[in-house]
Amino acid sequence: MALDIVMLGPPGGGKGTQAGRLARHYGIPAISTGDMLREAVQAGTDLGRQVKVVMDRGDLVGDDLMIATVRERLNRGDTANGFVLDGFPRTLRQAEALDRMVNERGLVVIEIAVPADELVRRLSSRRICRGCGTIAEPAARAGDAAACARCGGTLVQRSDDREEVVRERLNVYETNARPLLDHYRSRPSFRTIDGLQSPDRVFEAIAGAVGEMATAGQKR
Repeated sequence: MALDIVMLGPPGGGKGTQAGRLARHYGIPAISTGDMLREAVQAGTDLGRQVKVVMDRGDLVGDDLMIATVRERLNRGDTANGFVLDGFPRTLRQAEALDRMVNERGLVVIEIAVPADELVRRLSSRRICRGCGTIAEPAARAGDAAACARCGGTLVQRSDDREEVVRERLNVYETNARPLLDHYRSRPSFRTIDGLQSPDRVFEAIAGAVGEMATAGQKR
C-alpha cells in the first residue's frame, strides 16, 4: 500500500526538516514545491518554460501551473510506494486537485503547530550563508566571527526573516491555511503535532501518527 504524506505548517515550523526525515525513514521521495519548480525550469520542459516566464516576472505560480507541476512529478516511478509533500497544497483548489491525483490511494496529512511568538523567535534568529545558502545551526549563529560550517562563508539574516516581515508572513499563512485545515481536519487521516518539542520528539510523534493512520487505512 502506498504511503502518501502531506506536511502542513507555518514558516519556521520545521516541516521541511521533518519531511526529509520521514522520506528517509520510509524510503519514499520528499518533494518540495521549490525543488519541483526549479527542476522543471532547469529541465526546459514545456511546463518548465511556462513556470520560468511566471517566475521571471516576479509573480507567484498560480494554481493551474502548480497543480500541473505536481501532477507531472507524482506521475514518476519513484512515487509508486508513496511520497512526502512539503509546500503543496497551499490553496483549497490545490488540495481538491491533490485528492483527485491520489484518488483511492488515500492521504495522510500532518500539521505541525507552533505558537506565533516561537516562530518569530526562530525565524528572526535564523542566519544563512551568503555564499552557499546553507542555514546555520543554532550554535553557530552567535558572535561576529561566526562562519558557515560548510564553506566558511559569512552568515547573514535574510530580509524576509526580520521580525516585522515574519509576522506579516505568519498572518498571510494563517489566512491561507484556514480553509486547507478545514478541508482536512475532519478526516481520520489528519493529525496535529506539537512543534514545540525537540526535533527528535516531533519526528517520533509524526512517525507514530503516520504508522497508526496507515495501519487503520489498511484495515478499512
